Amino acid sequence: MFKSLQTYKLLFFRLLAIVAAIEISIYFFRVGLIFTGVFGLFIVFLLIREMYFYVRNFVLLYDKTIASILQNDFTSDFTKHKVNKSYDDLFQLYDTLKNRQNEQISKDIIYRSILNNIETGIIILQKQDINWDIFLMNDYFSNHFNVPKVSKWKYLKNQLPSLCEIIEADDFHEIKTAVEISINEQNKQTFVLQASRTEIFERDYFIVLLDSIQNVVEKKEKDAWVNLMKVISHELLNSITPIRSICQNLQDLVEQDSLSSEDLEDIKNSVETMLRRSDHLQKFVEGYRKLAMLPSPKKEKTALKNLVENCLQIMNPLFKKDEIEVINAVSLKSSINVDPQQTEQVIINLLTNSINALKNSGQKQILISAEAKENRTYIKITDTGNGVEKEIENKIFLPFFTTRNEGAGIGLTLSKNIIEAHGGYISFKTEEGKTTFEICLVEG
Repeated sequence: MFKSLQTYKLLFFRLLAIVAAIEISIYFFRVGLIFTGVFGLFIVFLLIREMYFYVRNFVLLYDKTIASILQNDFTSDFTKHKVNKSYDDLFQLYDTLKNRQNEQISKDIIYRSILNNIETGIIILQKQDINWDIFLMNDYFSNHFNVPKVSKWKYLKNQLPSLCEIIEADDFHEIKTAVEISINEQNKQTFVLQASRTEIFERDYFIVLLDSIQNVVEKKEKDAWVNLMKVISHELLNSITPIRSICQNLQDLVEQDSLSSEDLEDIKNSVETMLRRSDHLQKFVEGYRKLAMLPSPKKEKTALKNLVENCLQIMNPLFKKDEIEVINAVSLKSSINVDPQQTEQVIINLLTNSINALKNSGQKQILISAEAKENRTYIKITDTGNGVEKEIENKIFLPFFTTRNEGAGIGLTLSKNIIEAHGGYISFKTEEGKTTFEICLVEG
């Protein structure tokens, strides 16, 4: 504001100087000083000319700067004009917008680089009036589907009609489905299609993600194998390393000419240790075999209430021993189609898990409840234990993972496999000092 007033003051003083020069020149003509009057008029001409070029340069520079801003062209260099303080506000606005554009360009480059390195096909559409334009297509989509980076929806439709027809059939609304796409006239491949629509600054955008089911499955299988091999190698080394060390010690002892009573005691302790480690290794292998050779469930109509009561009766001695209050809130009289023995094993495993979670808890309580809705039966087991720590939430269903020294680490994994073999799932959540494991079984 101050600098704008300064510019107006400069213009005002120039006008004032011109008016004063004209008045003085007229005065000289009146008193007969013709040559002095002519000289005064020459000064007036110079002042008018200087003011014309000042205003002209100011307007031209202003127009050039505004045009650069409107056209997002920030390549102009106004350094030589910055000595004039009258333009400070204008150049400050120009530099601010230039820095913002450079920052936005840098972000766009980073975001596009990230999207181009993701092994998921991504296209983003932008609505223009009633038509859709392709706002962005990442490299994976272009390369995997052999599609050039076109800018119009109609061109993409010519390249991938099977995909575009599904999107158009849903009128560019949210989609989550599987789609078969033929690439280069070869056999069709199945992809997971996820699409969502959003509005940003009153503009419609439609985001499409395509994942190869084969790639998704392979990645999950690879992750599962890596985790399993880590556990197996850890268990094997934990047993083999001490056994090998003991064997070396025994070899040194038996090579001696005579054995003392202390040597005999060492041999006895070493053999006992090898037996313990061998037993542990055997249990580990048996646990692995139990997981790998889980029989298919033999389903039959089973009363849920009776099933739960049988499990609680089996576990009752442990509840009494640890002084745990058990609340049976299962009131459903309906039957469920399950393998009763396998389902009992799952409930007993989860109850055992709750008992262990309550070891160091002040309030020891287990609530078991059930409900049926939408052709599904939900069995919930809630305890007031310490809950599942954030660091291990993603590991508790992994084979042989356990936080207890005496645990085998297959209870939850086995339970998960049994319920999934029944077509259901197990999930858990910890909130308000309580942990709930939920079994979902689908009717049929």
